[in-house]
Amino acid sequence: MPNVQTGSRALPYWELVTLIACIMALNAAAIDVFIPALSNISQSLQLSDPNRAPFVITAYVLGFGAAQIVYGTLSDRFGRRPVLLIGLAIYVAASLAAVFSPTFGVLLFWRAVQGIGAAATRVIAVSIVRDCFGGARMASVMSLIMMIFMVIPVIAPNIGQLVLLFGNWREIFFAIAGFGALVTLWTWLRLPETQHPEDRLPLTVSRVAGAFRTVVTNRVAFSYSFGTMLMLGVLFAFINQAEQVYAHTYALGPAFTLYFSAGAIFMALASFSNSRLVQRFGMRRLSHGALVLYAMFSTIHLLIALVSGGVPPFAIFMPMTILTLCMFGFVGTNFNALAMDPLGHVAGTASSVLGFMQTLGGGLIGATIGYFYDGTLIPLLTGYVVLSLLSIGCVLVAERGRLFRRELPPARIDEPTVAVAAAPAE
Repeated sequence: MPNVQTGSRALPYWELVTLIACIMALNAAAIDVFIPALSNISQSLQLSDPNRAPFVITAYVLGFGAAQIVYGTLSDRFGRRPVLLIGLAIYVAASLAAVFSPTFGVLLFWRAVQGIGAAATRVIAVSIVRDCFGGARMASVMSLIMMIFMVIPVIAPNIGQLVLLFGNWREIFFAIAGFGALVTLWTWLRLPETQHPEDRLPLTVSRVAGAFRTVVTNRVAFSYSFGTMLMLGVLFAFINQAEQVYAHTYALGPAFTLYFSAGAIFMALASFSNSRLVQRFGMRRLSHGALVLYAMFSTIHLLIALVSGGVPPFAIFMPMTILTLCMFGFVGTNFNALAMDPLGHVAGTASSVLGFMQTLGGGLIGATIGYFYDGTLIPLLTGYVVLSLLSIGCVLVAERGRLFRRELPPARIDEPTVAVAAAPAE
């Protein structure tokens, strides 16, 4: 594999991929590690309605989504590295402050601030990859990053459950702050600036408005991003309801984190498979086929739930959940790459605008579906079906009514060294 050359610095390809994955994993960790702690938070802070506890996840997601619109613009002007380090510092500080939250409202505030800091990790990580790679090669690299990234949803709920055995939700924030501090140090010591100096864009109202207009008026980018938003709504709905469904509907108790992790493992395997298959079949064929199958599996699952009194047998629920998560592994990374591919000249702003729309919209959709939890799977599975069908509609708009369009043969991932900008003087 090539090194990423940065003037006098050379970052090995494997380290770049691993570091970007860890930067993005801070976001997953801040969400998934709290899944088993929602009941503990509800009891500790004496919530009158247990369905409010998932707002701990929603507050973070909303802060994460809203702040993305700022980071991309700043990184296009000042570079990726300094803006990313500022976001990481906010993430760590908010994680520590949340430990001392006296009320649920204060906890939600610090969770939103934590999300604001983490927004830099999503926007700038994608921008860095887009700085270095393009097209199917970008999709392949993002799939490898997502494969490493998906280790966090596998282990984070179990770490959260382990911490709860010896403490409570406050200790979980200490663990998150420690992880964030380690990633911040690694980034500061090793990550170079990847934006070419000639690509720096002035921070003016007209320039920012022009870049935003470019993003939202590009049919392909906007449609694929909107489709991603709908699918993220599905994923956030599942995450919001995971503890209630596994631990209460199916009465699995604390062991539910093992089943949740099993689904994450298969999703990670799907992302890894995508990194290999996308070089052969292309982003469109893989993602379109996976989305159609997702809609089919979700419809079958909903029908089974309807004839089972709202709660399918666990022996059916678990395999169907794994199948849908596998399909999501083929949709998310490819859709993001398809949305970003025509926007390389405004990569930072593009990443922020698309991330803002995807995460904020997906978080609100997921929270809405999650709040309708009634002890059955009907609200959740109905959301799966409706949102996946709407996402197919977005793809049809992007592709002018044509699915599975053939692409040009993609570049190999092990082709010559990727040259990026030299890091600025410290």
